[in-house]
Amino acid sequence: MHIAILTFDGFNELDSLIALGVLNRIKKPGWRVSLCCPEPEVTSMNGVTVRAQSRLEEAASADAVIVGSGIKTREVVESAQLMGRLTLEPSRQLIAAQCSGTLILARLGLLGSVPACTDLTTRPWVQEAGVEVLNQPFFAHGNVATAGGCLASPYLAAWVIARTEGVDAAASALHYVAPVGEKDAYVTNALAHISPYLPARGAATQ
Repeated sequence: MHIAILTFDGFNELDSLIALGVLNRIKKPGWRVSLCCPEPEVTSMNGVTVRAQSRLEEAASADAVIVGSGIKTREVVESAQLMGRLTLEPSRQLIAAQCSGTLILARLGLLGSVPACTDLTTRPWVQEAGVEVLNQPFFAHGNVATAGGCLASPYLAAWVIARTEGVDAAASALHYVAPVGEKDAYVTNALAHISPYLPARGAATQ
C-alpha cells in the first residue's frame, strides 16, 4: 500500500506533514507513505526544505494520493509540464485533496459535477473552474475526497485509513495525535465528519 502525498514547491507544512504523521501510525509490512514531489527537494511556504521520498510520476501507480496545498498551486495548474506528469484514476485509486489541492483535481477534471471543499482563499478559483464549493471541512464522493482548512488534514488521512484498514484503525491513529484530555471528543468529532462518506459499516476496501 503506497500513499503518495503530492508536495510542490511552496507547500503548506500543515497539510503535507500532518497527513504524513497520521498515516504513518499504521505499522504493517508494505505500508508506505511518501512525500511525492516534482523535484528532489521542495521548499515550503515558510522556508522548510524537504527531500522527496518519491517522484511525481509515481503517483500514477500509488494506491492512494493526497494532493497537498501551497502558495504556488495556481502556478502548478498553469504549468502544462507539471500537470502533464500527473495521471490519477479514481476508478482504481483513492484520491484526496487538501485546500488548494482541490484546484488541481478540478483542473484535472476529476471532480466533474461533484461539490468539493477547499480553503477560503482558494474558494473563488475552484468556483471559477466550475466546481461547487461546500461550507464544510470534508466531503467525499466515491473514491475522491476533499478537505478545507489546514487542520482538516487529519480527516483526509483518517478517511484513507478507514477506507483501507477500517474505521477502528482510523480511530486509533486519530486518538494518538489528538490533544490529551480531548482525545475521545476529538476522535468522535473527526469520525462524524468522515463516516457519512464511508462504505457501509466503514468496511475496508482491501
